[in-house]
Amino acid sequence: MVFEMAENLSRLDDKDREILTLLSEDPDISQEKIAKIIKLSQPSVAVRLKKLRDMGAFSKICGINPLKMGLHLAKVEVSTNNTQKILKMFKGCPYFFNAFTVSGRSNLCLLFVGEDITTLEAIVEGHLRPLEEVKDIEFNIIISAANDLIMPFKMKIKSSDKQPCTINIQCADCPSYRENRCLGCPAIGQYKGKLW
Repeated sequence: MVFEMAENLSRLDDKDREILTLLSEDPDISQEKIAKIIKLSQPSVAVRLKKLRDMGAFSKICGINPLKMGLHLAKVEVSTNNTQKILKMFKGCPYFFNAFTVSGRSNLCLLFVGEDITTLEAIVEGHLRPLEEVKDIEFNIIISAANDLIMPFKMKIKSSDKQPCTINIQCADCPSYRENRCLGCPAIGQYKGKLW
């Protein structure tokens, strides 16, 4: 994997770097404008864009900026002996944004997004802390971001009888939900919020 990444980086030339810089500044820039700026033909730019996309040098996503939308973003650092179990547990959770396997004291960094902090706390306290695989947790709310943070986001979630995560507790049986400290799961129709 490291060799492949180094090989991909060595395949970039100055024109590729210019293209990537232009795309990072304006994701909607046209091929014609790129061609004019870097002094290549539009077909040459199209070929380079395809090469860069195929090698994973860039991709376009459409989503929301949770911080600009007034949502709360939680960074949860977890020390665990089973990262895969935890990743699988939250894979289908509407509140789950992303995760990173990391080095250091904690080996897993989870990002969750929600309308209120108490729901995010309920996810951590009710579903993560009780796991025997979890040794330690640090829960932080992200206050601001230096750059725009865009996350793919489904505003409409299909209703289901079963929760998309692997947590085997219904909202109605959860103390956090009953005590109005959690908005509930949007996927199973027990959601009290306004986002989904």
